[in-house]
Amino acid sequence: MSTVDAAIFATHLLFAGLWSGSVLFTTYAVLPTAMDGDTRPGPLSAITGKLQTVSRASALLLFVTGGHLAATRYTTESLTGTGRGHLVVTMVVLWFALAGLVEVGASKLADGFAQKKVREPARNARPFLLGASLVAVLLLVNAGAILGLYY
Repeated sequence: MSTVDAAIFATHLLFAGLWSGSVLFTTYAVLPTAMDGDTRPGPLSAITGKLQTVSRASALLLFVTGGHLAATRYTTESLTGTGRGHLVVTMVVLWFALAGLVEVGASKLADGFAQKKVREPARNARPFLLGASLVAVLLLVNAGAILGLYY
């Protein structure tokens, strides 16, 4: 593996972990606090903005780095005709699902916080962030399976 490939791989893993961890933390720690009404919209709005920034930046970086990794390691036939290739395609589908679920969930939070509400937006965002958390875990499991088949 070249130095460039190692840097791309490390960046890919770093942002996958950051994105997944941000979603899981928001769902586990921030959302229940908001649902209990134990905080004000201002700080929650800042946290939601950071989640959106991390999500969007990670989605972009994973697209670029994952595209490079796929282009240098796979052919169309290996993506569609092998178990490892199917895992890579599954990862792309899960990646789109995670991006969509986080965008919808964070948007529901931000819209409610802008109206100075806390509990209702948290309840409205909950199904989307729970779904995003599930997808984040599935992405990490999928990545482990891909690495397990690679090495």
